[in-house]
Amino acid sequence: MLVKLLSRVKGRDIAISGAVPTSYLLGLAWSKALDLVRGLLRARRIMFLGRGTKVNASRQLYTQRGVEIGPYCQIDCLSKEGLSIGRSSKIGAYSIVKVSGTLSDLGKHIRIGNNVGIGDYAHIGGAGGVSIGDDTITGAYLSIHPENHNFADIETPIRLQGVNHKGIRIGANCWLGAKVTVLDGSVIGAGCIVAAGAVVNGVFEDNLIIGGVPAKVIGKRAAE
Repeated sequence: MLVKLLSRVKGRDIAISGAVPTSYLLGLAWSKALDLVRGLLRARRIMFLGRGTKVNASRQLYTQRGVEIGPYCQIDCLSKEGLSIGRSSKIGAYSIVKVSGTLSDLGKHIRIGNNVGIGDYAHIGGAGGVSIGDDTITGAYLSIHPENHNFADIETPIRLQGVNHKGIRIGANCWLGAKVTVLDGSVIGAGCIVAAGAVVNGVFEDNLIIGGVPAKVIGKRAAE
């Protein structure tokens, strides 16, 4: 019964091992029910919202069925075009998703596709715009920064020289390992695998395996 209910709310089939104790499932059901109530009260959305999570500018949050945001996250949607999260996508615990870095120049947008899984402790900014394609998954400590500081004038503090941004695009069906950093202007094609700890600063075609600091192509996915 619980599996059917969760599948209906999430909008996709959910499988649970028969080895999971009934007591554990009952505790999970209670936790998810509380998360659903928080989503209704704090974000005014039918979504799962973890304990201690804060949502600012919730009118600019656009979600589809089955969205889940873990506990103790900071979600700030203030921006030009808002924050959108697709069907059955999840943001892990202790993550920060903040579209605008400053009130003087609002960020563009963050667009997260369907069935996307973002690991715990992620930090995603949206100043220059970020898009993440359907079915992409990431490890913990993902870091996405779609802007750079200007620094050409050596007589003026860098913090006073403003920023520039190009935006970031991550394709569908990608796997980004733990502690991956993606810098402004980067494009990661569909089906790519990014090794843990990589710093991505460039444009990569579909179905590549990339890794390193800075990231480079280390392989290519091929049909067996």
